[in-house]
Amino acid sequence: MVIEEKVVDYLIQKGYHIAFAESCTGGLASARIVNVPNASKVLNSSFVTYSNEAKMKFLGVKRESLEKYGAVSEQVAKEMACGVSKVADAEIGIGISGIAGPSGGTKEKPVGMVCFGIKVNQTCYTYTQYFLNKSRNEVRKESVDFVLTKLLELII
Repeated sequence: MVIEEKVVDYLIQKGYHIAFAESCTGGLASARIVNVPNASKVLNSSFVTYSNEAKMKFLGVKRESLEKYGAVSEQVAKEMACGVSKVADAEIGIGISGIAGPSGGTKEKPVGMVCFGIKVNQTCYTYTQYFLNKSRNEVRKESVDFVLTKLLELII
């Protein structure tokens, strides 16, 4: 059983719903859930909020957070997760923001840096991972693998 099947099974068992706010993964996390039969029992809606304007408009990310921390930060990923959970009325909210490359990185935030927010009920967890020396699509895939694995650890 692949990780997304396990996630869907556990969400169904717990009666939870999930929503994604994705930036660098561009809908890949949502798609992985949709690949699983019975996904409609746990996934109502998700957002691809690539621009800062979309993050603010649809998820309620604060302009001040974007200016102070940048879009690729645990603070913004947390606000994305909390915002999508609220908008979608879901117990689980996932926020993913990163630099998939091949350009756009800096010394402080290199290509392959991805920040995650995972809201489970009333608690939000944040993580930063570095998927260095990977292609754009490898960064995206490994980001989804990471967030689904971490979510499973949190809900089991």
